[in-house]
Amino acid sequence: MCSYTSRAAALALLVGALACSDRPPGTAPDAAGGPNVLSTAPNPELLARSLALALGDPAFRAHVKGELDRSPFREHKLPFQRFLAGALATMARRSGLATADLAGAADRAIPLEMYLPVPEHRRSWTGDANLLVATAVADHDPPVAFDLQGNRQVLDAERPPATPVIALVPVETDFATAPARIGGDFLFPWPPPPPTSPATPGLYLTKAHFVDDFEGWLKGSPEFEVHILGQKAQTDSLTDYQCAGERQAAPYYFDQNALDWSGSVMLFSKVQLDAYNAAHPGQNIRVFVVEDDDTACEIKANRDIVGNLFKAVDGAYKALTAGNDSSNTVAKLFKRANAIQKLWAAVASFINTNDELVGTAVEDAVVGISYPGYNWIVKGENNATNGWLSLAMK
Repeated sequence: MCSYTSRAAALALLVGALACSDRPPGTAPDAAGGPNVLSTAPNPELLARSLALALGDPAFRAHVKGELDRSPFREHKLPFQRFLAGALATMARRSGLATADLAGAADRAIPLEMYLPVPEHRRSWTGDANLLVATAVADHDPPVAFDLQGNRQVLDAERPPATPVIALVPVETDFATAPARIGGDFLFPWPPPPPTSPATPGLYLTKAHFVDDFEGWLKGSPEFEVHILGQKAQTDSLTDYQCAGERQAAPYYFDQNALDWSGSVMLFSKVQLDAYNAAHPGQNIRVFVVEDDDTACEIKANRDIVGNLFKAVDGAYKALTAGNDSSNTVAKLFKRANAIQKLWAAVASFINTNDELVGTAVEDAVVGISYPGYNWIVKGENNATNGWLSLAMK
């Protein structure tokens, strides 16, 4: 076994090898012509450059295209660390790194996935050398990209380039669940979730529209989730009682990857709602929407940002920003109710990117605007209208 000193020496040699490579890295546009010191980059950059250099080999490039095309996962994603296990020798040889060093960098990196996030790039890339490999850890960060000669550049965070891009980004996909292809890029988990019985009473979402996908282009399609927030014990804080999302089992399975969705997904069962009301008399629930970045059905966001969102929306509508079951003998209704809770105890992760907070739902009669077929408005930061929902008790 190598000693700590010998490992440090090996890393020093690795840095030297990168610095002396016959394919020196280029410079970032904002570096004023100065050299890019790759040795100071986070692991994803080293791995992205190694993958880009390996893709300079036409045979390896054809192999990668075939693996991406065959992937049954949404957007044809591949788990990078698992892929690397079979491609380690080629990537190490092409990048000039020792296989142990490259494997160690992958082991130390956070779990990554690789794919072409832009649909037009997936359609147009034929396996040729007109290709970039880009990485970014935080959503909406400017992606760092490498061409097939290992030259580094920084891309626009909001607009993808014309050149096809393979992304190397933190994992969003549940690769443990084997999906089945239905057609094209439209994939469902396998086995497909059984349809929700309309006889199961509860609060349902039947339609949703959002004004933006709240997802940087390097991260592909959005992953919207709907959370039910309510009083935490007997405190003045909120907690998350239920989530509907793409990795949830039925009846809470909800997969919206575009701006519009229609169907029927339970958000909170009548049993759950009755139990909540019994434990929290006079308190009500919020319907809260996020665009998940990395950790399914776990809200990760800055506490101040969440608090300011609720403060702005509650202030604008006199705290009539929650809801509850208002069903009677004539109709089943989910109507506006007073929101007492003011705080949300969320902690930003230092590994995963923060989720995008789409907003909290407010009944259209309270907001004073309406959209045909919808009855709740999603209000986000600074009280911006970010979407509208159709909510119903069944």
